[in-house]
Amino acid sequence: MRLQEIGYEVRRARLAQGLTQAELAKAAGLSRVTLNQLELGTFPDLGVRKLQALLENVGLALAIQPAATRSEADFVRVAATTASVAFKQPLTEEELMRALLTGKVPAAKRPHFRLLFEEAKPSLVRGLVGEVSRWAKPGKVEKNLAAIARELGVTERIHEWLKTA
Repeated sequence: MRLQEIGYEVRRARLAQGLTQAELAKAAGLSRVTLNQLELGTFPDLGVRKLQALLENVGLALAIQPAATRSEADFVRVAATTASVAFKQPLTEEELMRALLTGKVPAAKRPHFRLLFEEAKPSLVRGLVGEVSRWAKPGKVEKNLAAIARELGVTERIHEWLKTA
């Protein structure tokens, strides 16, 4: 499970309990900014003790179990690999998701995104958008993808990426 998925589940549980971010953050010993970034999928890392405190406050638990074998494609992993084939330093899955969730690409990874947008099949980019969109507000990832493509000057395929399959 990715940290973005955990952040999404924390948000769902917090809202179901009628808690504000400030209330939950205080109860778990975190800053509201940290909780907000976690819920948005943009926080880079969170220690296990802080994560446990947060989960306990919304009635969730961290469990260790055998990894499920996935028959469906992992579009984030495939897209990160595709974007990295020509580069010494790879684009990590976390960097890819953070960029799509925030609309901001680290300067050193701009070539990776350009390669992804120029070379990847539209079905891969659509799958990537669909997968990352599970952890964001509706339309946010599509909007960020279009903004990144415009910023990088690779807009000719946007309509192929964002049309429904």
